[in-house]
Amino acid sequence: MGDPDPEGTGPKGPVPEGPVLTARGLVREFRGFRAVDGVDLDIAEGSVHALVGPNGAGKTTLFNLLTGFLKPTAGSVRLGEHELAGRRPERIARLGLARSFQITSLFAELTPKQHVELALAGRSGLGWRFWRSDAALGRYSERAAELLDQVGLAGHGDIPAGSLAYGRKRALELALALALDPKVLLLDEPTAGMGVEDVDRTVALIRQVREGRTVVLVEHNMSVVSNLADRVTVLQHGQVLVEGPYAEIRHDPRVVTAYLGDSNAER
Repeated sequence: MGDPDPEGTGPKGPVPEGPVLTARGLVREFRGFRAVDGVDLDIAEGSVHALVGPNGAGKTTLFNLLTGFLKPTAGSVRLGEHELAGRRPERIARLGLARSFQITSLFAELTPKQHVELALAGRSGLGWRFWRSDAALGRYSERAAELLDQVGLAGHGDIPAGSLAYGRKRALELALALALDPKVLLLDEPTAGMGVEDVDRTVALIRQVREGRTVVLVEHNMSVVSNLADRVTVLQHGQVLVEGPYAEIRHDPRVVTAYLGDSNAER
């Protein structure tokens, strides 16, 4: 697991009590194989909660179950009083749960400003109607500019998104998720493929946007997890292996074995 946080303290400050997002007995089968196998999960309101584990542990499948991109074979997912299992992703987003993707899907010729204006229009009910005039989307111009500034793209709003550097594309993706004003923001590998400078910038950005909301992230970079997460759930073979603060789980023999193999468990 490494030791990226020498003090083992992780994020500072109290984490509010009470779950805002829960899963109970969550199962997803693919032709008899259980990618997620009876997962129970409680995400505390106002926290940053990391889902980690070795390759094939079921992290992405669980992420897709929470956000409606996969339907569970069995089990329940609740956001507050709302049952999410079986709802379409766009309905789930309107209830207050939004996600960013591991692989960016942006329109290369549209500017960041246009992307965010369209996202704001979709949330408001105007919808993704590309034939609407610039004047119709213009009502969202001020808020779009605020969101771009929030993610560090204030000076990049009017250039084609396809020309943005990778780290800035990920920042735009985050702005699109924030345009939905979510209660819970799910981030799928937010620092994947980034250099050190972009990783540091993204960590600072997540710290900023967590104010007033809950963040769930799938992340391989354990330094990022140690710096951001209030609580960590470690998955293995589709099940919860261990859960707790990073300072506790990082030296758990079960976690060391899961990541490094039995021969390293005693080191």
